[in-house]
Amino acid sequence: MSDLVCRIAGLHLYPVKSLAGVSVGEALVIETGFELDRAWMLVDEHGDMLTQRELPRMALVQPRLRADDLVLRAPGMLALHLHLDAVEQPTRARVWDDEVKAYDMGELAAQWFSDFLGRKLRLVRFDPEHKRVVDPKWTGEVEAQAAFSDGFPLLVAGAASMADFNTRLAARGGAPVGIERFRPNIVLEGLAAFEEDHIDALTIDTDEGEVRLKLVKPCVRCTIPDIDPATAERGTAVGDTLASFRADKRMGGGLTFGMNAIVLEGVERPLKVGQAARARVAF
Repeated sequence: MSDLVCRIAGLHLYPVKSLAGVSVGEALVIETGFELDRAWMLVDEHGDMLTQRELPRMALVQPRLRADDLVLRAPGMLALHLHLDAVEQPTRARVWDDEVKAYDMGELAAQWFSDFLGRKLRLVRFDPEHKRVVDPKWTGEVEAQAAFSDGFPLLVAGAASMADFNTRLAARGGAPVGIERFRPNIVLEGLAAFEEDHIDALTIDTDEGEVRLKLVKPCVRCTIPDIDPATAERGTAVGDTLASFRADKRMGGGLTFGMNAIVLEGVERPLKVGQAARARVAF
């Protein structure tokens, strides 16, 4: 193994699963990843999660985090304000095969999303007292936790990987896309393209102590990166470009971009854009 020095170039939160993200200068590490990341989720009448895979117009809903509330805006809609400390009745929700405890966010939020997305929906918030454990196949003896993310607390991607991807996309006649298509939490610069594939652990020194993350699984991409976040229109260029060079043998030929990560150390410590990081690389 060897160590590389890199830097945090971007931090991103996705307060409501599968809506647009928020770029932040600082993010607090908690057991499930970043505070307020994938803390809310849209569900159907059975409590099952819904994402852009089924409802691509979710990409058009823009969140903004303020001191006391989450403000959601969408074309043609008045803003929806959700107080950060307010929930309504307890309920249950399903993320893939995981049934978790949650809180319903009430009739106003349900009607707002139902009106905009044209389907009967409820908005729920993850119950922080519930422990949703990450698949130990990938975490070994570490008991990692996640909230409403697909399966892991954090997603790490490299800025050089994004640049390499866009070069390949352009060679195929496509317009460049932003890294928001791939929905990372942490963007690193100072690595070679796709060098994050080989990172075993990432250590960031903060004023409060170390934050240590372990990169445990390549992220197999679904159809969401092919949804234009500005228009919610579906395409194929992103997936086709990934298929040309990112069929990952480690994942049975799945198309990968970015690495799923878990928290080893650093709960209640903030990460900030610009911080240096030490990447332990295993080839």
